[in-house]
Amino acid sequence: MVTNKFTLRTESKEGQTIVFLGGEFDLEVATQMRAAMEPLIELADIRLTLNLQNLKYIDSTGIGILISIVKARHARNAAFDVEQIPTHIRKLFDMTGITPYLAKAE
Repeated sequence: MVTNKFTLRTESKEGQTIVFLGGEFDLEVATQMRAAMEPLIELADIRLTLNLQNLKYIDSTGIGILISIVKARHARNAAFDVEQIPTHIRKLFDMTGITPYLAKAE
């Protein structure tokens, strides 16, 4: 999925799906993000990983979606983590207190 300022690409391999996010994750793309993630959240037998290496911006809506993914995966006892978090986004995650819930957060 690509908008003018947001990209989402998935890559699946043995027991894992990695979702690569890029650009700006905000209210404008929330519906598309939810639609793309919903079927993946349901797959409890795979590790779901978000790669944020190319994410430039995330707003409170994006953080809310991340929290809902964490909760949904936890309810299914399914593996979920976030990798390659840019420093400026990690600071935001730290300030909001969600970093400990992002299992692989570096």
